[in-house]
Amino acid sequence: MEQCGFLGYIRILRGQTRFKSDRFCMANNPPIISVQFCSHNRVAACDFLSTEPQLKGIVTRLYSSHGYYLQMNPDGAMDGTRDENSSFSQFNVIPVGLRIVAIQGAKTGLYLAMNSEGRLYTSEHFTPECKFKESVFENYYVTYSSMLYRQTQSGRSWYIGINRDGQVMKGNRVKKNKGAAHFLPKVIEVALYKEPSLHELASETLLPPKTPKESGSPSLKNGRKEAPKADAS
Repeated sequence: MEQCGFLGYIRILRGQTRFKSDRFCMANNPPIISVQFCSHNRVAACDFLSTEPQLKGIVTRLYSSHGYYLQMNPDGAMDGTRDENSSFSQFNVIPVGLRIVAIQGAKTGLYLAMNSEGRLYTSEHFTPECKFKESVFENYYVTYSSMLYRQTQSGRSWYIGINRDGQVMKGNRVKKNKGAAHFLPKVIEVALYKEPSLHELASETLLPPKTPKESGSPSLKNGRKEAPKADAS
């Protein structure tokens, strides 16, 4: 499967280029590929043009410099996998502001979020904790930092990160110049998305906490309760 280059990916997110190949449906009268939010399935609508606002994003895998693909398991637990064909490592990266993105599991329909303790969790709703700043590092890897939380005194950003064992890390322990924070988007396709509806954090607290399967990582479902730790063996 042909993939667009990384620089092309950056231009797409900024709306500065249009691909002309049939692969990306960017002819003069393009069919629209859209994604249903809070759903597991993408819907291709090639026979009509949608009148709803559309955001141009990508379906991609996020490959860590430590050799793992970021993965969102069926129960919402986050970890890294070396299986490049895992369907649970596919994400919708949706621009929701200038260099601000939402990261949604393509299979689960859940949004990746970071809570006030720096822990990653998954949410059924798009909230302010689901917004991440996307930055290109000097080595052309990409970093994703929380738009809502950072170090109080130093102002240092909190980043999504995977350690050398393939476990997600607390954002306040990830430094942008370290490999744990560096991801290379491996673009699968370009897509158009409906703009997600922003929910207030208060509405999230009304939901009962859901704990993911035992994974040994600090990844949490709904971010309200510490996940159980895996056996050291």
